[in-house]
Parts: sequence; structure tokens; C-alpha cells
Amino acid sequence: MHDFDFFVGDWTSVNRRLKQRWVGSKEWDVFPNTVHCERHMGGVVNTDEVVFPTKGWSGMTVRTFNLKKRQWSIYWINSLTGELFPPVVGGFSGDVGKFYGDDTDEGRPIKVVFQWTRLGPDAARWQQAFSLDGKAWETNWIVEHTRVKGS
Repeated sequence: MHDFDFFVGDWTSVNRRLKQRWVGSKEWDVFPNTVHCERHMGGVVNTDEVVFPTKGWSGMTVRTFNLKKRQWSIYWINSLTGELFPPVVGGFSGDVGKFYGDDTDEGRPIKVVFQWTRLGPDAARWQQAFSLDGKAWETNWIVEHTRVKGS
């Protein structure tokens, strides 16, 4: 239930997002963001607000911990659409958390995986990958987070 407590506070981040998906691209768009993360309801809920200053949009993550199933559901909302995206569900083993779900991309059904890696008290990595068949995965977004000193 306290898996995301490490992320509570303020962070600066560097994003690398593929410029094109599904074509074998190796070209990345690199851009910054800031994150403010909070814990709620004794750790059952964890939220963060992400601001992408060079992109002109923001997003929010809502993470809920199912006490019965002992697993997290992670939901994403962005300011461009206001849409609540389908959740990815899973948990941590050690310092690595994997969360899987179903979504659509460019009108096609896809599998999604988020991977969180704790890299110590002041660093973390988040990665997103998509798959059309659940076997071959393309990592399309990587974010390196660095804690703001004193947060």
C-alpha cells in the first residue's frame, strides 16, 4: 500500500518520447516537466500533477490501491482532452513496478505497460511501452525524475 510513498514531493523530470510510434523510429522528442505528488487516505490513493511547460499541457495521475487484491490501478488524465484513460494494473517486486492494461492507439486496440523503477530516495524512472500482440513491445516514453531538494 505504500509502494508510491517514495514519489511524494516535488520533482523535475526529463522526458524522451518517440516522435513516431509503430515505425521502428529511434528519434526522440526531449522535453521537461515538473511533478507534485501527494499521498491520500493513508496511502490507499496517490496522486500527482504533471506540468509540461514547453508543451502547453498538463496531466494528472490517480493511483488507487485495492486492499483485497493487493494491487494498484493507475489512471491518467491530460488537460488536452480531459479524458480519463483506461487503467493499468499491477504492483511492485522490489524496486520495480509493472502495470498492464488495454487501450487504443490510432484506433487500434493495444496492450500497455508502465514500468516504475525506484533509483534511490531522489531519483526514479517511468517507462511506457505499447504492444499490438502482447509479445513484441515498443518503449515509446521514458521519464527520468529527480527530486527537488528539500521536498
